[in-house]
Amino acid sequence: MENYNQTSTDFILMGLFPPSRISLFLFILVVLIFLVALFGNLSMILLICLDTHLHTPMYFLLSQLSLMDLTYISTIVPKMASNFLFGNKSIFFIGCGIQSFFFLTLAGAEGLLLVSMAYDRYVAICFPLHYPIRMSKRMYVLMITGSWIMGSINSCAHTTYALHIPYCRSRAINHFFCDVPAMLTLICMDMCVYEYTVFVSTSLFLLLPFTGIACSYGRVLLAVYRVRSAEGRKRAYSTCSAHLTVVTLYSAPFVYTYLHPKFLRTPTEDKVLAVFYTILTPILNPLIYSLINKEVMGALKRVIQRICSVKM
Repeated sequence: MENYNQTSTDFILMGLFPPSRISLFLFILVVLIFLVALFGNLSMILLICLDTHLHTPMYFLLSQLSLMDLTYISTIVPKMASNFLFGNKSIFFIGCGIQSFFFLTLAGAEGLLLVSMAYDRYVAICFPLHYPIRMSKRMYVLMITGSWIMGSINSCAHTTYALHIPYCRSRAINHFFCDVPAMLTLICMDMCVYEYTVFVSTSLFLLLPFTGIACSYGRVLLAVYRVRSAEGRKRAYSTCSAHLTVVTLYSAPFVYTYLHPKFLRTPTEDKVLAVFYTILTPILNPLIYSLINKEVMGALKRVIQRICSVKM
């Protein structure tokens, strides 16, 4: 590891790519994924706002998911790209805190929002007559605001703690963003109590939501199994499996990183796993949840036709 000035209060981000011949190719690939994720999520937000047919609880929740993913990937990739291009790996102490705060807020809020989306589909399929009552405007607004608030409170607690403990080793973080587990490796005090709080937070914001999502889709699949239409069953199975795949790709690396004992992990492992929930998930969500949806594609055609008719 390079020698950095340890008297500075800034942190050093070692980055995602080790010096190699393919590092430039990997960097270009990440930038392309970032641009596609930005376009996909921004398109979803605009489409849901512009088309009245999509003004339903499900798509309102989807618009929030796209907003979270848009902010999520923008919190991580631009700084990483800037460090790679200009060779300046430092990040201000307060900048590291801000990045960590937004990352943890969005990570926690997205986990809770995914539960709300699974519950929405569960009610829509298993209790269609009760759907307007159970998923009223007040209910889904509470779901969204609750996700943001709870994610912010959890993030504020962890970020404040991480920034107020003494760092007695090198300030070089072996990661491509200010991830709290990576920052804690630079601390020489006993972290047993804090690691317990990380376990509790991860359980509340990732393990329990994932269990709830799996149960919701399990009930949905059981309800669909009783449907006589083979086409309906096939479409439901396809949708549920796609949604569960995205949720698993998001939750599993998170849970492994935050619950696995740090002495059993390597920095390379942490960085590779972090790519799944910081870079790949934001591009998969608009594809899986939205852009392959027939209603969304119909709305896209209507909006394009409307724009073309205005130009003429």
